[in-house]
Amino acid sequence: MNTVTEIRTGNLLLNALSPDDLALLAEKMEPVSLSRDDIIVVSNAEIDHVYFPDDGLASISTVTSIGRQTEVAIFGRDGVSATCLILDVFSSPHETRVQMAGMSAHRIETEHYLAAIAQSPTLRSALLHYVQTLLVQAEHNAATNAHQRIEVRLARWLLMAHDRIDGDELRLTHEFMAKMVSAERSGVTIALHMLEGSGLIKSERGRVIMIDRPMLERLAGECYGLPEAEYRKLIGPLGRGACARVQVNSARSPGAKQ
Repeated sequence: MNTVTEIRTGNLLLNALSPDDLALLAEKMEPVSLSRDDIIVVSNAEIDHVYFPDDGLASISTVTSIGRQTEVAIFGRDGVSATCLILDVFSSPHETRVQMAGMSAHRIETEHYLAAIAQSPTLRSALLHYVQTLLVQAEHNAATNAHQRIEVRLARWLLMAHDRIDGDELRLTHEFMAKMVSAERSGVTIALHMLEGSGLIKSERGRVIMIDRPMLERLAGECYGLPEAEYRKLIGPLGRGACARVQVNSARSPGAKQ
């Protein structure tokens, strides 16, 4: 059995909770390690566990009957899996898959998670604030993918991924990035070459190294920053560079630490 003092987590959402709300979850949590391509929410299936990542990256995607995958949103240490549970819905049409090797997380059985939410209105409110940030991100994804060039979409996505890891190296394949920005793999390869040619990144087989984040932010423009600002307003710090320095409303989740 865990206590608050025993929980050592890099998860920003957990760290934003009040001690009492964190204790409700920590009592039933266990640390786990996840591998790339592990599916932590199976579409249209009963959800057994909820995951709070400490690092790494997971994508929430729609999957068609022929296996075509399109990203809806991403999260890592900023969030939690299976947000449908917070809305009293017990399965999701979307799949959630780990996209970076070596993800560590804390997980809790669904029944214990729901019991904690039922016990604490402030915990439910804090988690609902996270749902709001994820909805804003998904809406922004849709608008960006519908109206922007591939290189702009890719710059935004790389910035979002960079916000959720330590260091400057993203271990991602061209095929995966194509799914994430709703483009063909060949188009993503060309866009990566353009970004590399401009000195913004270094692209190697299976990885991208961030070189000039400020210029990537300039390229992404208004496509990047709004969901991150919403997260900072409702939950806590998220982001790097100029985006992270933007001043936002100081309102915090009712369950957040003061």
